[in-house]
Amino acid sequence: MTTAIQPSSSTSTTPCVGATDAASHKQQLTQVVSFQLAKEEYGLNIMGVQEIILLGEITEIPEVPDYIRGLINLRGKVIPIVDLRTRFGLEVSDTTEHTRIIVINTAGTTFGIIVDGVSQVLRINADQVEPPPTGLTGLDRTYLLGLVRMDKKIMILLNAATILSQEAKAKLSQVAKNEE
Repeated sequence: MTTAIQPSSSTSTTPCVGATDAASHKQQLTQVVSFQLAKEEYGLNIMGVQEIILLGEITEIPEVPDYIRGLINLRGKVIPIVDLRTRFGLEVSDTTEHTRIIVINTAGTTFGIIVDGVSQVLRINADQVEPPPTGLTGLDRTYLLGLVRMDKKIMILLNAATILSQEAKAKLSQVAKNEE
């Protein structure tokens, strides 16, 4: 099953978080794909999300960082798959029927990330996004674009371009060329 993600051209505030007047906030609205990872809510800007697919067979490859699960063939294109739990140093868990791969295309690089489940597409206002706290420990701050204040929780907004290290991008590019 493949779910293509298309940005909405509508200015409807549903399920926009915190918008009061959609017309006056049109330039400030950003659409975010929200997903779960280790019981926390994360988000990615929809403009970098190509599609969402079911977790299928992944071909393991040697001599890559441990967070690279392997490669998949996506309609004739070989793409690397990142285990986001491993990348972020979180506890590894079994996959479920909700586990998905979010295929990302950023700066000319296409790769997938394994997440526990995908929630929805949200519209957020720029004033809902706060910078990460300066004393933040744990998750490397380069991954973070900010924190989104929602009703009763906080969503961690990720920078898709920094999920793969430059070294991993170079290795995977070479492996993908060899696999095609």
